[in-house]
Amino acid sequence: MTRTHRRTASAVVLAVLAAAAAIPAPPAAAAAPSLRLADIPMKDGVVLKADVFTPAPGTPGADAHGRYPAVVQPAAWGQNDLEYIAEGRKLADDGYVAVTYTVRGFWLSGGRIDVAGPRDVADISSVIDWALAHTPADPQRLGMMGLSLGGGLTLMGAAFDPRLKAVASLSGWGDLVDSLDGGDTRHLQAAAALSAIQAPTGRQSPQVRQTLSDLFTDHDMAEVIAWARTRSPVTYADRINAHGTAVLLENAWGDSIFNPSEIISFYQKLTVPKRLELRPGDHATQELTGLAGLPNAAWSSAFAWLDHYLKGRPGDGGSCVRLEVRPSGEQEQYPSWQAVSTRSERLPLDGVQTIQGGIDSGADAGIVEVSGLLDQITGLPPLAEIPLLPRSAAAVWQSPDYAAGLRIRGIPHLRTTLTSSSPEGTLIAYLYDVNTLGTGKLITHAPQSWSGRTPGRPFPLDVSLFATAYDLPAGHHLAVVLDTEDPLYAGLTPLGSTISFSSPSTDPSQLALPVS
Repeated sequence: MTRTHRRTASAVVLAVLAAAAAIPAPPAAAAAPSLRLADIPMKDGVVLKADVFTPAPGTPGADAHGRYPAVVQPAAWGQNDLEYIAEGRKLADDGYVAVTYTVRGFWLSGGRIDVAGPRDVADISSVIDWALAHTPADPQRLGMMGLSLGGGLTLMGAAFDPRLKAVASLSGWGDLVDSLDGGDTRHLQAAAALSAIQAPTGRQSPQVRQTLSDLFTDHDMAEVIAWARTRSPVTYADRINAHGTAVLLENAWGDSIFNPSEIISFYQKLTVPKRLELRPGDHATQELTGLAGLPNAAWSSAFAWLDHYLKGRPGDGGSCVRLEVRPSGEQEQYPSWQAVSTRSERLPLDGVQTIQGGIDSGADAGIVEVSGLLDQITGLPPLAEIPLLPRSAAAVWQSPDYAAGLRIRGIPHLRTTLTSSSPEGTLIAYLYDVNTLGTGKLITHAPQSWSGRTPGRPFPLDVSLFATAYDLPAGHHLAVVLDTEDPLYAGLTPLGSTISFSSPSTDPSQLALPVS
């Protein structure tokens, strides 16, 4: 190589080096939050397994002492502390300490299943104590969030630990009595599903085992109800109100375990900052994609709620009701539950109809966990061909077509006069959206049982159907169907008995339909 060529090559190298020096170096990778596994001892010696996410050093949100807001997350029924890995990471990325724990009696946590009883409630405070002692958790900015069992425990935490400033309950319950025996009717398919989910990973306490046995065999129901009442957040609504804890409730219209009406009733008893959100789906189905770390409206709303009350971020606090309407998916917001409906549409249940008891007519509310999920994904709730329902087993009334459709919002109430050949029985009321071909889509339903009645003597019976927000399409009509058997429930109506429905002039039978 000649001297000229060497000088030219050197110039090129120098130019390349100069250009490289002018390019800014890539930023250093942001520090990730830390995750560690922990054993948290309870006051009775039981040890709970937990995951602890801690924000990376320098993450915004710390106070002058380096402490961050903290969120405690009890795992769902039959699940463990790994359930909320995606949520824990997101919380820590956003400047929260997140402590997720496996509830006693499940997986590798010690003890026996207590179902939000005194031991579970005491565990909540013990986990908070541990977090304050072993993490940079700020005692003035404590929250709680959970799904299913975790949602119910979150509300019990709000009632029994005043240190909690805000909670978010997803697919939790307000009234466990109503969940197990609403309408004086045992909800056996839901209880059986929960028992099956628990069986591989849980260890029942003797009390829980006896309670479930009594529920399945219809034995000593007074004790079952007393057991459930002590585990119901609605029992302690006055405590939550006294604490001033901000409460977010998120549930599904088709929740086959914790129906929306019980959540609404609990919501209305709260005087604290509160929000109610209801979406299509079944129990814990609307939150599923969030557990996989995917975008999810329910989890995003819960995070925003905690941000507002634990971090002071503006924009997503305050009391209101948010509804996703079936089947359109339209989003609506109201200042209160009372504002959801503006008037009542009356559907008369005229004439006399007589059916045979103890027979499933084919008008059913579906399958626990499955039917609501299908409605959420496909927009198809349980169906019935209304003209083909056997009138020997189902009483049917149909409205005229609604030319402009109908905006149903709230809790429909049915009243009928019933005459039975048996002193006890069960009635299931269904409300359908019926198209021109006679195919009915289930809008809502509810069971109601009776006992101690004189055979052959008429008596009034009231049924409050589960709450809904449903837009009846233009040109469709409504059908009310009454029968005595549904796979979701334990019916009391003897096979071969007869039931007549009538409408006295002094007390007309009708469906009162809340609309807007």
